[in-house]
Amino acid sequence: MKSKLLWIGLFFITFACSDDSTEKLVASGGAVYGGELRLMSSEKITNLFPLSSEDVYEQRINNQIFESLLKIDQTGTHVIPSLAEHFTISPDAKTYTFKIRKGVFFHNDDCFTDEIGREIVAKDIEFCMQFACSGLPENKIGNLLINKIKGAKKFHNATKLSMKGQSVDGIKVIDNQTIKITLEESFVGFDKILTHSNLGIFAPEAYEKYGKEILKHPVGTGPFQIETWDNQGLSLKRNARYWKKDGYGNQLPFLDKVLLTYSKTKKDELLAFRKEKIDIILEIPADEIENTLGTLKEAQAGKNIKHKVDSKSSVSVNFFGFATGVKPFNDVNVRKAFNIAIDRNELVTNWMKGEGYPMLNGFVPPGSSYPNSKVKGFQFDVVQAKQLLARAGYPDGNGFPVMDIYINTQKGSSTYELSKGIQKQLKENLNIDINIKLCSLKEREKAIKNGNALIWKTGWVADYPDASNFLDLFYSGENSVYKSNPFQYNNPTFNALLEASMREKDNDKRLALLVKCDQIIIDEAVVMPVFNDDFITMVNAKVRNFETNSMEILDFSTIFIKEPKK
Repeated sequence: MKSKLLWIGLFFITFACSDDSTEKLVASGGAVYGGELRLMSSEKITNLFPLSSEDVYEQRINNQIFESLLKIDQTGTHVIPSLAEHFTISPDAKTYTFKIRKGVFFHNDDCFTDEIGREIVAKDIEFCMQFACSGLPENKIGNLLINKIKGAKKFHNATKLSMKGQSVDGIKVIDNQTIKITLEESFVGFDKILTHSNLGIFAPEAYEKYGKEILKHPVGTGPFQIETWDNQGLSLKRNARYWKKDGYGNQLPFLDKVLLTYSKTKKDELLAFRKEKIDIILEIPADEIENTLGTLKEAQAGKNIKHKVDSKSSVSVNFFGFATGVKPFNDVNVRKAFNIAIDRNELVTNWMKGEGYPMLNGFVPPGSSYPNSKVKGFQFDVVQAKQLLARAGYPDGNGFPVMDIYINTQKGSSTYELSKGIQKQLKENLNIDINIKLCSLKEREKAIKNGNALIWKTGWVADYPDASNFLDLFYSGENSVYKSNPFQYNNPTFNALLEASMREKDNDKRLALLVKCDQIIIDEAVVMPVFNDDFITMVNAKVRNFETNSMEILDFSTIFIKEPKK
């Protein structure tokens, strides 16, 4: 659920700061102020402007810096207030009114005349929401809003260069603390969209000062703010004026800093965890699960670090994308052959060591009341797969081009093992040769955009808990701000059904429309869904109050560091 590198210096960028020391703070309820949380990322962070960030690595950092009007609770199912203290929905589900929380301040930054962040007001929400509807190149998420908010599409088309003198008809400031958003059509799920991490509220002054370089100058309202940032990693420091308190009345956050560095390989990250140089591991390679914390002899000698494992069922899908607009994947027979020539059960069981659940129904994963079981998925059938490939003009794989399959991962990861399994099955079952091309996320996206990647491994984690968030990936209707999706797929029937689901107020009827959309994606084999998984994190036992949810959102605001009792 995916940024352009402007420049990377060999020096640190230091931003305006305030006295954020926690030395004199004393917490109630057993919590402790101070300390650092350390973690690693396999992908470099090059963009921290919420409207431009397009990958989960950047979004996880943005979640600590920016806040949206609404958020999803830790169960991953319910919408709760955030910067909006409360909100109301009109009976026809067309008008949403938000009361903005008082006492929330932007981070201190040079963009303010006195370098001290001011209190947010409704005008700030208006500016950010209009930016999210604009045609400006920094806005990568316009598709979320422009076909929903009244007048947003017209505004989008008129603001390719500047927003000055333009406004969105459906976004109105009522007073300093109140803003109203009116939709083109009724949409009962609009509040869920507003929880999207890309809709984090930023300071208008930051855009006025930094312009396109705002990608490197994040100024939000979150519990942490940027301190240093270079090509080795970044650090976040505590926002001493953060508005939120915990259940004991403690002002959040507890941590002084969050430190992020980059890993060259996943094994480097595992070694760093074992040596207590980092505190969290977000992904563990399949072939390293049993040895992550050392040998049995080391465990018996008490040399393993104390740790805990957090696991949540993830609302996500792991799949392979096809370039459906060009040969050979412009032929549905080829796409179907690939889909039924792979044994998903065998891939998960043997190649991924049981990490995950084979996708045997639709593209949309189960969860949030979506009836995933009503979608008929792909069934492993080598005989039929060979027939389909022959029908496409490639009997026994003859004449089928050798191609690269782009994988943004490292050797030893579960994704790499999965890819090797698919490579082996396609050779054995269809006599098709594919090469595994390891690359970075940015390299993969570039290859897709320029047409070099015909098949690639990707995934999607829900940005908000609704099936439409997955099906939107395939939408290319007239209301889309993009001419095509990465799969080059355009189906008028699919587009019409998805649009109808946005207007449908009856939840059961709406789900039925979404199921039809899901079935079309399967029937036309637009992609090759493989597995769903759990979001598993391993943390040092000294890290307290660490929680995740089914959408893999990380919230560091309540974490504190406290050594476990011996």
